[in-house]
Amino acid sequence: MELNIAGIVSESIVDGPGIRYAVFVQGCPHRCPGCHNPETHPFAGGRSVDTDQIFQEFQEDPLLRGITFSGGEPFCQPEPLAGLARLVHGAGKDVAVFTGYTYEQLLEQNSPAARTLLEETDLLVDGPYVQEQRDLELRFRGSSNQRLIDVKRSLATGRAVLWEGGVPPESCS
Repeated sequence: MELNIAGIVSESIVDGPGIRYAVFVQGCPHRCPGCHNPETHPFAGGRSVDTDQIFQEFQEDPLLRGITFSGGEPFCQPEPLAGLARLVHGAGKDVAVFTGYTYEQLLEQNSPAARTLLEETDLLVDGPYVQEQRDLELRFRGSSNQRLIDVKRSLATGRAVLWEGGVPPESCS
């Protein structure tokens, strides 16, 4: 399946727990002031890559704990990302997703495609970047309004369950 991306970082330690393969999608409706990746905002641009090719490259590095989808806004391309996430889970690795939407907003969308991506996500970093709440001491986040959500536990309990770090979500082990 084709995915429009801005770029890939093959080994990242800042985009989720452990060493991660970070995929930055192209296109974002949020356009947060002070965004770390403003070049990913336009939907026109980037390059088209097959998700099977991304997965092949991902599998070549045995040091990777998982994959991270960032952007841009991953939930603007949920179908190919959900398929890629399924492959990653099949390889025994975990999936982290950064989104400008809140967990609750994603559920309210009533989008089957967005729901599928959410169900394939282990760790969700949610909420827009708010420049006035910038905090460089936060783990995996840029502003204090953003949350680290354990998606599997959240979906099971019907409410957002925060991931505190240290010990990974059970589904990520």
